[in-house]
Amino acid sequence: MPAIQAALAKPDLASPDLAGPDPALPNLVIQAPPGSGKTTLIPLALLDEAWLSGRSIIMLEPRRLAARMAARRMAYLLGESVGETVGYRVRLESKVGPRTRIEVVTDGVFLRRLQRDPELSGVAAILFDEVHERGLETDLALALCREAQQALRPDLRLVAMSATLDAAPFAALLGDAPVVTAEGRAFPVEIRWRPPAANTRIEQATTDCIRQAMGETEGDMLVFLPGQGEIRRTMTRLQDAGLPENVSVMPLYGDLSPAEQDAAIQPSPAGRRKVVLATSIAESSLTIEGVRVVVDAGLMRQASFSPRTGMSGLETVKVSQASAEQRAGRAGRVAPGVCYRLWAEAAHGGLAKFSAPEIANADLAPLALDLAVWGARDAAALPWLDPPPAPALAQARKLLHDLGALDHAGVGEGNVTPHGRAMAELPLHPRLAHMVIRGQAKGLGALACMLAALLSERDIVRSGGPHGPRDADLRWRLDMLLRADRKAAPHGMRVPHGMRVPPGMRVDEGAVRQIRKLAEDWRRRIDARPHHGDTEATGLLLALAYPDRVAKKRGQQAGSYLMSGGRGARLDELDALCREPYLAIGELDGAQADARVYLAAPLSEAEIEAELGDAIQTTESVVWDDREKAVLARRQRRLGALVLKERMLDKPDPDALRAALLEGIRKAGLDALPWTAGLRQWQARVALLRRTLPQAANWPDCSDAALLEGLDDWLSPYLDGLGKLSQLAGIDLHAALTGRLNYAERKLLDAEAPTHWIVPTGNALAIDYAAGDMPVLAVRLQEMFGERETPSIAGGRMKLLLHLLSPARRPLQVTADLAGFWQSSYRSVRAEMRGQYPKHEWPEDPANAAPTARAKPRAR
Repeated sequence: MPAIQAALAKPDLASPDLAGPDPALPNLVIQAPPGSGKTTLIPLALLDEAWLSGRSIIMLEPRRLAARMAARRMAYLLGESVGETVGYRVRLESKVGPRTRIEVVTDGVFLRRLQRDPELSGVAAILFDEVHERGLETDLALALCREAQQALRPDLRLVAMSATLDAAPFAALLGDAPVVTAEGRAFPVEIRWRPPAANTRIEQATTDCIRQAMGETEGDMLVFLPGQGEIRRTMTRLQDAGLPENVSVMPLYGDLSPAEQDAAIQPSPAGRRKVVLATSIAESSLTIEGVRVVVDAGLMRQASFSPRTGMSGLETVKVSQASAEQRAGRAGRVAPGVCYRLWAEAAHGGLAKFSAPEIANADLAPLALDLAVWGARDAAALPWLDPPPAPALAQARKLLHDLGALDHAGVGEGNVTPHGRAMAELPLHPRLAHMVIRGQAKGLGALACMLAALLSERDIVRSGGPHGPRDADLRWRLDMLLRADRKAAPHGMRVPHGMRVPPGMRVDEGAVRQIRKLAEDWRRRIDARPHHGDTEATGLLLALAYPDRVAKKRGQQAGSYLMSGGRGARLDELDALCREPYLAIGELDGAQADARVYLAAPLSEAEIEAELGDAIQTTESVVWDDREKAVLARRQRRLGALVLKERMLDKPDPDALRAALLEGIRKAGLDALPWTAGLRQWQARVALLRRTLPQAANWPDCSDAALLEGLDDWLSPYLDGLGKLSQLAGIDLHAALTGRLNYAERKLLDAEAPTHWIVPTGNALAIDYAAGDMPVLAVRLQEMFGERETPSIAGGRMKLLLHLLSPARRPLQVTADLAGFWQSSYRSVRAEMRGQYPKHEWPEDPANAAPTARAKPRAR
C-alpha cells in the first residue's frame, strides 16, 4: 500500500508553480491477485492523502452487484453505513450523502455524469476496477477520462486495477504510468482437470462434477456457467440428483433482484453447504463468503454484433486464461481451495490469454452517441486501448443520423443534435431512447418506457423449452405489465385481442418486477403521465426504434416476412401474428437467412406512412423480370426493401424500356432473337472473310459473343415499343445484322463469300459456311465431271470442302482435293457404284467427261 500511496502522491498539477513543461502524470496501474483487497482497501487507504483536499474518489465497477458489495464492505470496515463516507450509484439505485467521499459507480452511470461535467468537479481520482474485462463502457470511460486529464484536469489521478491484466498497454495509455504489483493474501488453490465425455451437455457435466466435488471437498461451492438458461437447467438436474439435505442451491446473475443476489453471497449457516450457480458476474470484485470450491465450465457469454445484419446478440465462447485464473482465485479467498475445470489440461494452453475487448465485437451505436455528445468527431484521435473498428463505427453513425441524433453535415461527420443530446441522457440504447422521446411527444411516453424496459430485459414469458410454444405478440405482455394492480396472467387467462397465454408457457414474476421498476424510473425522467389506454400503438413505437425491422408478409407461406432492411424473418406457423400483413419486430435471432421472430407487434400501412414517411421513397423503375420474361415498368412507394404500394407505368421512358429489354436478351441469350438459317450463314460468311481476307480484317465482329456484348449498338434501334421476349419475333433481324456492313463491304462479301456456287452443270448450289472451319459444297458427283480443280473463294485463299454425293444424295467422298480424287479414290468409287446405279454415268476419265444432273437417256 505505501508504494501505491507514494506513486499517487505527486504534486498538485493544477498549481501555478507547475507551469513548466510536461510534469509527470499521477497515474498508476495496479496488479493484485484475487483476495488481496485492492477493490476495498486501496480506496480507503487513499482517504487521508493530502492531494485529495476534501475532494472525492470515484471507483468504477463493471457490474451493479460488485458495486453494491464493494461499497458495503468498505462501509463495514469503517464501521459506518453505506451512504456515509462510502456510497454507490448504480442503475435505479443510489446511496450517497453529503459526507460521501468514495463513490462506487457502474460504468454507464459514470459516463452520463462525465458527459454533464467533463472537468469532474470535486473529484480527485478515478479508480478503474477489473479493467481486464475490457467492457465497452470501461474502455470508453478510460479514453474520455484520459482526454479530460490531458485537456482539462492534469491533477486528476487515474488508476487501472485488476488481478489479471496485460499491464503494458494500460501503462502506455496512462502516460507510461508506473506498474505496482502486490502479492496480497491468497491461499493456494489446487487445480483438478475434469474434461467431460464427448457430446455431454454442459449441464450434465457440471452436475456430475458438483456431485463428485461434494464427496471430495468441504465448504461452499461456486459454479461458473455461461448464462441463465444453463443455470436453470443445472438447478433442475441437481434437484433430480438428490443432493444432501444440508445443501442449498442458489442462482446468481445480473437480472436477479438485489435481495436474491444478496442471499446468494451471504455465508452459509453452520452445518450447511451452499452451491452458487453463477455467470461471470461472480468472476471478480466479489467475495462470496465461505467458498472453498470452484467448478468452472470454462464458458462465458460474449456480446456479438454483425455489421452485415445490424443485429446484436450473445454467443457462448471459451473463457480466457485470465478469466480462468480469476475464477480459480475465488476458491482461495478464505482458505486453501480446489478448482475443478471442465476441460483438459492440454487444452488450457490453447485458450486466449485475455478476453477479447468488447469494443471489437459490440454494437457501437451507444459509443458513437457518447462520442458525438463529447464532441469527438474523429474517434481515432482519442487515447484508446483499442480504437473502435471503423466499419462498425460508420454503421453506428449512420443509424444515429437516421434517428436524428446527428445533423446533416455528413454521415460520420455530423454534430450531435438537441434530439441526440436528449437521447444520451436516457440510460437506453439509442434506438430505444429515440422511441421513448418520440413516444412522449405523441402522448405515449409511459407505454414507450414500458416497451423499452421489456426489450432491454429478458422476456416476461418463459416457454417449456428452447423449442417450446411461443407467442410473439408484445401487446398482451405490455397490457399485463401496465396493469400493476393485477397479478401476472395465470395459465390460459384471457388477455386483450382475444389471445391466451399459450399452454406450456409461464410468466416470470422476477422479470415483471424488474421491468416495471425500470419503466417507472424512465417515466419519471421524461415526466410522462401513466398510461391507462390500450396497447394498440405498440407496433408504431417499435417501428420508431427499429425502422429496419418493419416487416411485410411475403408469399403464401404462413409466417414468412421480408424486413425493410432486406433480411427475411419467420414466425411460428401457429402464432396468431402470422395473419398480419405488416409487423414491427422487436427481437429476433441472428440467422443468416430467415431470422426467427421472438417479439413483435402488428403495424398498419397507414402508421408506416405517417411515422416513417421521411424514410419512404417514391421510385419509378423499369426493370427486366425473369419470371415474366418481360420488362416491368412500375411506380413504387418503398420503405427500404419493402414495396408498400405499386402501380404500372403507362408510358415508361423509352430509353429505360430498351435498356431493360436488352438486359433480358443478355440473360436469355442470342437464341431469343428470330434467327433464320440464312442469317446464321451470313454470320459465318462474315467470320470467314474476317479470318482470311486482309481487306475484311477490320470488319465488325459478328460472333455470338461480340453480338451479345454490343447489343446496345446494333440491336437497340430495332426495339422501340417492345417489352417482352415474345415480341422479338417481329423485329427485322436481317436488317439489324446486315446493316453492320456498309455497301462496299456487302458487295465484297457477296463476291468473295457467295451464298451459292455454280457447278459445271450450271446449277447454283448453296454453300454451307456454318458446317465447320471450311465452307462445304454438297454436290452429286456426276455434276462435277469436267471440273479439274477444287473450287475456292475468298480470293482463292479458301477452298470449298466438297461433299460428293451419290445419285441418291448419299455421301461418297469428302475432299478438298478434287484432282487427287479423280486420279485415285474415284476408281474404287466407280467400281462399287456402277452396279448400284447402272443408269448413271461413271466414265473412266471424269476430269474430261461432260457433267450431268440426269440419268442416261432411255434406249429407243
